[in-house]
Amino acid sequence: MPDTHEVLNQVPRLVDYDVAEDAALLAGLRREGAAWAEDEVHELGRLAGSAKGQEWGRVANENPPKLLTHDRYGHRIDEVEFHPYWHELMNVAVSHGLHAAPWRDDRAGAHVARAAKVLVWNQAEGGHVCPISMTYAAVPALRFNPELAAVYEPLLASREYDFGLRVPTTKRGLIAGMSMTEKQGGSDVRANTTTATPSGDGSYTLTGHKWFTSAPMSDVFLTLAQAPGGLSCFLLPRVLPDGSRNRIFLQRLKDKLGNKSNASSEIEYDGAVGWLVGEEGRGVPTIIEMVNNTRLDCVLGTTSLMRQGVVYATHHAAHRRAFGERLIDQPAMANVLADLVVESEAATTVAMRLAGATDDPAQAEFRRLALAVTKYWVCKRGPAHSAEALECLGGNGYVEDSGMPRLYREAPLLSIWEGSGNVAALDALRAMGKQPETVEAFFAELDLAAGADARLDDAIARLHKEMSDLDDIQFRARRLVEMMALTLQGSLLVRFAPKAVADAFCASRLGGDWGIAFGTLPAGTDTAAIVERARV
Repeated sequence: MPDTHEVLNQVPRLVDYDVAEDAALLAGLRREGAAWAEDEVHELGRLAGSAKGQEWGRVANENPPKLLTHDRYGHRIDEVEFHPYWHELMNVAVSHGLHAAPWRDDRAGAHVARAAKVLVWNQAEGGHVCPISMTYAAVPALRFNPELAAVYEPLLASREYDFGLRVPTTKRGLIAGMSMTEKQGGSDVRANTTTATPSGDGSYTLTGHKWFTSAPMSDVFLTLAQAPGGLSCFLLPRVLPDGSRNRIFLQRLKDKLGNKSNASSEIEYDGAVGWLVGEEGRGVPTIIEMVNNTRLDCVLGTTSLMRQGVVYATHHAAHRRAFGERLIDQPAMANVLADLVVESEAATTVAMRLAGATDDPAQAEFRRLALAVTKYWVCKRGPAHSAEALECLGGNGYVEDSGMPRLYREAPLLSIWEGSGNVAALDALRAMGKQPETVEAFFAELDLAAGADARLDDAIARLHKEMSDLDDIQFRARRLVEMMALTLQGSLLVRFAPKAVADAFCASRLGGDWGIAFGTLPAGTDTAAIVERARV
């Protein structure tokens, strides 16, 4: 068919670029003590931005996992079949230590390096990072049983991806999953009814139904069940030491809004064998060690989507013309883009700060409260940010080819995962009430920026006043935690970000000179300097 006309105003494909060319990310990597990992971060960045990496992500999402309950002879097999590109993505993540490797790495900044690599590689494809995150988070919980940790931790931290259903101790590397949620409880895990009966040989027999089980193809799972002493945490392998299959039956895979490449399932324990992790009745405190780390990954995942959104949006605006000018040069669009960049940089800066606190046990009190606060706010901002970034591409952004719909569908998951908005906000209140030292550590962090910006100082003063009023505090939980998150981000940007970014953040988020939608930064904002930081 002959060409009818020449099209001149199309945006070139954004491909074969280095995702790690992110000024805020690289500054955080160096500042938090992991500059030694910069070469590897760039290596991952180039792969994530390559045609090959992009194709792996696209195809893995367009060919979601399939549940195989039985073989051709009618025997139960309870397997999940993935597209080969899923395994390519997993292999890259494991070989670069995005899973549990930092727990076995003595270098300063090991968790910071891992966080930077997650921020970069998640932009290739987010779904496979779920089992990677679970494996990362399983180690601190597993250490409540030193005997189990001695056996499984080296395999969970191994940089070899060894997919397949075999006895875990015979494999070169393991992946871990999490199985907590039940129909009747959701986030209220104390309502769980799955039972665990002692077998007399140190193991337990578990019976019950789990409504959401992450990564059901994993080698081992951490799960919660009611033991004689109360709700307890257990480790369940898919294959038992004698080579027989554990009685863990996959009922169906969830048909989710997004996160299509990753399998989420309903499972049945019908006399499954597990081993106690921690003490009977201490299941929640034990599993919280896992949840606290997967919450960090929720922040990292959302931050990654924000960065990807602004890169796509600024690339489009730099090459698309309307009404005689490039979109990026038009004041209204520049305001939107700059606002999106400010949000992205604030998320990146606080994410890297929390990763740094993970590396330093002396910062545990700060991390405890700051992580709950940040998980609430950054993940809550994710869906709105993705929607606005998508809109920057106009109708093209609404089409799957642009990649934007996948970001848009992925974003709400990070707010829901590991406790949706109210759970995260109430967890911050719980930390403040039960661990007042966390409040002291939080304000000590804010004080490091004292006097640098009057708007920040005023916001911190308002926060002190708000926190001193305990009336209706649960009703005000979201507003209070939002204020905490914004003052924390503001304090970090004032200390570490370029003046244009910090000034725009403080004027809008803290100074009150801001509208409701993105693109309402106040007059005088240096939008050109801000937007330029998102260009690749």
